[in-house]
Amino acid sequence: MFPERLRALRRGQHITLEQLADALNQQNTVGDDHTNTASQIGNWERGVRTPSFVEVRKLAEYFDVTMDYLAGKTERDAYDLGRLFLSGKQLSFNRDVLSGQDRYEIYQLIDGYLHGKEHRGTDTQPNQQEELDLHLDDH
Repeated sequence: MFPERLRALRRGQHITLEQLADALNQQNTVGDDHTNTASQIGNWERGVRTPSFVEVRKLAEYFDVTMDYLAGKTERDAYDLGRLFLSGKQLSFNRDVLSGQDRYEIYQLIDGYLHGKEHRGTDTQPNQQEELDLHLDDH
């Protein structure tokens, strides 16, 4: 389970083995003077080698998941987006850090969408897509 989850997390963030190794090497972990390499991480993803506790902890911190999630024991924690957007934590989207203004505007968009959803008509069948006419032929 660990190799699959590590590979999925890395590929999901569109980073190479080399980029992940560099990021792990930049983490300040007390008592760890070991340098990570791309081939080492590739071995972890293929299940050829098993990382140490310290390495799993570094991976969990980097990907913001629990060690249990990486080990396959639990699923990813549930997140309340409202609380997350209003928290002091640094947030990013596709590796771009969101500014305070970005966070506020995205929060407002989600909040507006959810409140609007409550007031939308229920005349369409579930799983039925509505057609959006953009009048592209009217030029």
